[in-house]
Amino acid sequence: MPVAAGAAPAPHTRTNAALGPPLSYWGGAAVGAEEQRWRIGMDSAAAALLDSSASASSSAAANGNAKEMPARLLAHRTAHNMSSSSLRKKSDLALLRKVPCATLRRLLDNFQEVLLATKLALLFPAVLLALAARIFQFGQEWVFVLSLIGLVPLAERLSFLTEQVAFYTGPTVGGLLNATFGNVTEVIIAIFALYEGKVVVVKCSLLGSVLSNLLLVLGTSLFLGGLANLGTEQLYDRMQVDVSTGLLILGVLCHSLPLMLRYAVSSGEHAVSSWDSELELSRACSIVMLLAYVAYLFFQLKTHRQLFEPQEVEDDGDDSVSQDEVVLGFSSAMIWLGVMTLMTAVLSEFVVSTIEAASKSWELSVSFISIILIPIVGNAAEHAGAVIFAFKNKLDITLGVSLGSATQISMFVVPLSVLVAWIMGVPMDLDFNLLETGSLFLAVLVTAFTLQDGSSHYLKGLLLLFCYIVIAVCFFVLRQRGNGSNNDVHHQLGVASKPWRI
Repeated sequence: MPVAAGAAPAPHTRTNAALGPPLSYWGGAAVGAEEQRWRIGMDSAAAALLDSSASASSSAAANGNAKEMPARLLAHRTAHNMSSSSLRKKSDLALLRKVPCATLRRLLDNFQEVLLATKLALLFPAVLLALAARIFQFGQEWVFVLSLIGLVPLAERLSFLTEQVAFYTGPTVGGLLNATFGNVTEVIIAIFALYEGKVVVVKCSLLGSVLSNLLLVLGTSLFLGGLANLGTEQLYDRMQVDVSTGLLILGVLCHSLPLMLRYAVSSGEHAVSSWDSELELSRACSIVMLLAYVAYLFFQLKTHRQLFEPQEVEDDGDDSVSQDEVVLGFSSAMIWLGVMTLMTAVLSEFVVSTIEAASKSWELSVSFISIILIPIVGNAAEHAGAVIFAFKNKLDITLGVSLGSATQISMFVVPLSVLVAWIMGVPMDLDFNLLETGSLFLAVLVTAFTLQDGSSHYLKGLLLLFCYIVIAVCFFVLRQRGNGSNNDVHHQLGVASKPWRI
């Protein structure tokens, strides 16, 4: 609805809600580009971005195209970021206006945007409690639980800060940043587990993340989204699904070959040139997987970018943030990104070092904890965002989160872990054992068949959830076979020789 000449905009409304960095409002008074620039401490390049965005917004509004976002501001956005943005809140700036010191006001606004402008802010105390539990030795089980809970808001804030940095870069660099930091928690946990020589922990946690995204997240989203839209089928773009499932099938092939090689050699049907041929095959497959992932990024960010542009999300009037805006300066965003990454690394180390104690205390196998519990809790923020967008009938974003995350872990994090382990002197291969590889193959197969027709309803989601429950029960029952055996515990922990130390 156009605003009459001379009339002030309504309080807390955004006149360019879908047009890139919108202008903020302090208590109903419109803040111009100068004050917005002052608020986030922009440099000249950032100021130019804001000014050009404002000009584009005004032009689009004048032409009646107020829902078109400038391409360079949308280009770096991914479904992962839009999913995380569903958990963000609009900042209440009323109290900040009463702070007399401009520098202090800017600092408090910075802290508010990073630490409080999220619906997961209530979980941040778990970070401090995990540190206290570790320092004062409250019990390793408490350290494990509190660290897992603390990783939930940290993962969401990493996504937010990555996108803030991406606002100041080109679309290609921004897309690469989002692709790199999309699953940074899994990467950090894998590195610390490799450092401790716990290869099976790495394999199980990464396998669990893929299974969780394909079956639990996607199943929950399709089920609840179908219930929220009863009587109609939810539609989505099959092109993105075809690309992701093709990469996932390639990943399953690379996982299956080392396993089949081991069984072929052990049965006496074939011979190999050396005792570590399985390891060499895994490293070669890992290089191919990384090359395929690079080709996928080029396909996504360059040649076929239009296929992966996320849908715009309407502002539904609540306190959520539907479109992200520039609220931090580049240097501030980089500093906060470093701090959050450091805290994620600390809590990840706590999780890896205390997982054995939690396993013994709860009488659960490390495999079950790594495959089922860690992915569910560690990716809770991303999962919640996917479900929220399924409720809003935005299945392209939901599929971008679940399939995109599963693809990134399978084709980037797993082969990267193999190559990092090679550098560290840890013998990690792509042989995830028969049950694990079979579960991965069936999960990819079921997901591909479920999504082949471009439409969804609640029954499809329910079937995916049932598949996940059956797999979870399978790994829970598997623990009972060697319960109490030291050899079994040692095998489950997958403790390899200690790698080099700096």
